[in-house]
Amino acid sequence: MKLNLLSCDAQRPDKRAIALCIAEISNHNSLLSNELTNILLEGDAVDINVDDKNSATALRALRKLNIDYEIIE
Repeated sequence: MKLNLLSCDAQRPDKRAIALCIAEISNHNSLLSNELTNILLEGDAVDINVDDKNSATALRALRKLNIDYEIIE
């Protein structure tokens, strides 16, 4: 499944938690997930791929972090 992460609506977003979440659900390394987190928090959208077997867990984790997303595929 392909997700487009749109924005983070948390009042005080936890960069570390967001980067760990992105790394876990998309199988990116920590350096890339940190970069994607910075891009997301600056206000730009980020595309990631998620395994279909982990999709429900991934969506739940993103909602918990107040990250708005849209499902592309």
